[in-house]
Amino acid sequence: MNPQIENNFKYHSPKEGQPEKYTAIREKAKELAYLIEQECPNSREKSVAITNLETAVMWANASIARN
Repeated sequence: MNPQIENNFKYHSPKEGQPEKYTAIREKAKELAYLIEQECPNSREKSVAITNLETAVMWANASIARN
């Protein structure tokens, strides 16, 4: 049994203080998303930037949940 695989593929219920961290990360990412929306021309690159920002939020939240 691999402890990292076990940890990465199980449900992590929020612990005290974690929801506030998730919210803070999402709010900052939303600020950046609006800046990208405002300053970047509509393009594939803009779409990729937004997608990667969403990915960054997901992984940041996973790091809080898993550790």
